[in-house]
Amino acid sequence: MALFAYVNGRYELQRGAGVHIEDRGYQFADGVYEVIAVQNGRLIDEVGHLDRLERSLSALEIAAPMDRAPLGLIMRRLLEKNRIDNGMIYLQITRGVAPRNHAFPEGMKPSIVMTARRLKPFSRSHFRQGVCVITRPDTRWKRCDIKSISLLPNILSKQEAVRSGAFEAWLVDDAGNITEGASSNAWIVTGDARVVTRDAGGAILNGITRQRIIALARENGLSLEERPFSLEEATEAAEAFTTSSTALLRPVVKIDDRVIADGEPGPFSLKLLDLYAAHMERGGEAP
Repeated sequence: MALFAYVNGRYELQRGAGVHIEDRGYQFADGVYEVIAVQNGRLIDEVGHLDRLERSLSALEIAAPMDRAPLGLIMRRLLEKNRIDNGMIYLQITRGVAPRNHAFPEGMKPSIVMTARRLKPFSRSHFRQGVCVITRPDTRWKRCDIKSISLLPNILSKQEAVRSGAFEAWLVDDAGNITEGASSNAWIVTGDARVVTRDAGGAILNGITRQRIIALARENGLSLEERPFSLEEATEAAEAFTTSSTALLRPVVKIDDRVIADGEPGPFSLKLLDLYAAHMERGGEAP
C-alpha cells in the first residue's frame, strides 16, 4: 500500500513528496521534530509531545505553523489515509525556505512535514527481552534539550552500536557520567532499589517516555532520583534500562563488555515496563 505524507498543506504520496532545495532544514538542519507512538489508533502522550515541540520551536525562535487543534486533526487524518493503527508519526518543522544565509531571514514561513509508519503491535514478551549497549564519548552540542533535527553525532554513535551488534549507544560526558543514549534516555537501578536517570537540562533531551516513567515510578511508590550517574556506577548497578517513544522500555543486560548483575532483565525494569504497557492500553494520556 502506498503511503501518504503531509507537506506544507497538502497530502501527497510519500514516494514523490519533497521540500524546496533551499529549505533551511535541508541546508542548515534549522528545525525541530517529534516522534509520536501510535497504539490502537491513539497518539501516545500527544500533549506532552506537543508541549515539547512548542518549547523546541521557541528555543530556536521558529514560529509555529499552526495551532494545536489543526495539527492534531492533520496527524489523525494522516493515520487514517495510511490505515495505520499501530506505528508512529514523524513531525518536522523548519524555519522555512530562503536563499542560503546563516542569519535568520525576515518574514519566514515555516515548513511542516509529517510522515507515518506502520509498526508491529506492542508485544510485552518482545520488550521484556534484554539488550546490550555500548558507550561512546558524548560529542554533541550543549543544548540537547532542544529536539533539533541536527543529529549527526547521534547518528555516528548509533551506527557504531549497529556495527557492534548492540541495541544502543550510551553517551559519556567529559566527567565520565552517562548522559543518555543516541536515541533514548538511560536509566539504572541501584543495589538499594533506587531508580536513577540523568536530570533534565541541556545535557539530555527530556524524553516524553522518560517523563511518563518518572510519573509511573512515583505513583507506584518507587524511589526515584534525577541526577548524573557514572559509567562505573552503571556497570555495577543492579539493573539498567533505556526508554524512548519507539523503543518504549528495554532492559539493558550488558554495557560494553560488562554484564549487568546476573545478565537478566530485573524486577524493577519489568515492573515499569508493565506499568507503561498499561498506560498505553489506556490510551496514553499526557504527563
